[in-house]
Amino acid sequence: MTAIIIAVHVIVCLLLILIVLLQVGKGSEMGAAFGGSSQTIFGPTGPRSLLEKLTAGAAIIFMVTSLSLAYIAAKKPQASVFSGAPGTAPAGQPQAPEGAPASPQPAAPQGQPQPPPLGQPQPALPPQR
Repeated sequence: MTAIIIAVHVIVCLLLILIVLLQVGKGSEMGAAFGGSSQTIFGPTGPRSLLEKLTAGAAIIFMVTSLSLAYIAAKKPQASVFSGAPGTAPAGQPQAPEGAPASPQPAAPQGQPQPPPLGQPQPALPPQR
């Protein structure tokens, strides 16, 4: 269903661009306001042309498909690229080999004191000279 709406959306988008580019600009009539006949600027323009009707129809279809795609995207569950990947570790944490227990803290290098467990107060440091 989503693929059909996307295909219609892209086709209508391209048609809308072509229809707008084919239309004659209205700016040529505005030049008459500065010295020429200004009756055509605000006067009746006559019946709507076929291109104007096509533009209105394509714009309506474009808006409906845009809203439909937004509604469908909002209803989909949010999934990550890594949600289905087996054995992924969060960023910054090395992945433990299979069968090895995962340690909560990395071991301290030899000769250095171990930090206290989480939730325990830090020992007082000796005064520095």
